[in-house]
Amino acid sequence: MKRSFFTFLFVLIICAVAVGFYRGWFVLSTRDLDSGDNKVNVNLTVDPDKMKEDARSVKDKASELTGNAVKETTDREEQHKDDPKLKQQ
Repeated sequence: MKRSFFTFLFVLIICAVAVGFYRGWFVLSTRDLDSGDNKVNVNLTVDPDKMKEDARSVKDKASELTGNAVKETTDREEQHKDDPKLKQQ
């Protein structure tokens, strides 16, 4: 049980990191080697503004989709209320 939970958690983290790199939330960069120095600089840049922007766009899209579903449901309910076959019953 514990092993499957940790495996699931690990896969979830890997997916989140992959999506983060794909969406531009995380960027790895290196500098060119300086004059004869064998040191390598690797930089990880995190863009929280990009994360917030993407979260906002997902929230807006979800609200739009659920709003359309609620509107369609309301329209169908009104159609059923106006249906003469249902009024006779």
